[in-house]
Amino acid sequence: MAIDLAKHLGTEIISCDSRQFYKEIKIGTAMPTESELAEAKHHFVGNISIHDYYSIGLYEHEALEKLTEIFSEKDVAIMVGGSGMYEKAVVDGMNDLPEADEENQKKLIDLFENEGIEPLQKLLFELDPEYFSVVDKDNSRRLLRAIDVIWQTGKTYTENLSLPKPTRSFETFRIGIEAPREIIYERINRRVDLMMENGLLHEAQGLIPAREKVALQTVGYSELFKYFDGEWNLDFAVSEIQKNSRRYAKRQMTWNRKLGNVNWVHYDNSLQEALSLLRKLKY
Repeated sequence: MAIDLAKHLGTEIISCDSRQFYKEIKIGTAMPTESELAEAKHHFVGNISIHDYYSIGLYEHEALEKLTEIFSEKDVAIMVGGSGMYEKAVVDGMNDLPEADEENQKKLIDLFENEGIEPLQKLLFELDPEYFSVVDKDNSRRLLRAIDVIWQTGKTYTENLSLPKPTRSFETFRIGIEAPREIIYERINRRVDLMMENGLLHEAQGLIPAREKVALQTVGYSELFKYFDGEWNLDFAVSEIQKNSRRYAKRQMTWNRKLGNVNWVHYDNSLQEALSLLRKLKY
């Protein structure tokens, strides 16, 4: 739908899928194909390596720069993707938090890659129990960012988040695609099967030496690493990818419902309904 809208409006697409940034994990992230990328100009797709440091703050800065470029020539841009915090960073701002400190990040990433996520969880609990009670405790990036900000500012992450947010020079119109849960889950299961047919196993196998990288703590890769370790058979690993993808989708649905200002379109007529909504805005 994003590609069709971009073509109809003569504009460009900014991805806010935080895993499609990484060029080494094309299949497991369902990255747009070469033919799809050729249909409309895309930004932030396969643009960095799993070996690069990246953060929500960096993405916010770079995406806003790109939007400024697009808006200098066009009235509208399309942002698409399922990473809610990344979209929120661009649309609403993430408070005036400091950029990531390289030394802090290296220390925390080394801790995570050598000892796992538990030491990060324990550290954040000690530094800011209030934020720890609401954060996704299995999301290493969120833990890393919060601890880094606390170390830099001397304030809890909760205190930092309560500071005023920056204003934006553009308006945002959110469109969400609505479908019955059974349809969503059926399509997720089929998508995982297609990933396997398209070579996900081979892609994951080539990434074993880098398996501790934060970017690879991702559904589709974590499960296959357990298969390579001999913990699970392949059929079970694939079923776990499907199950964990469904769980992630459920969290995305909850997040989007809480936004409150999403204009929902039906999955089997999404483009026409989206265009109808945009015509009312005179786009």
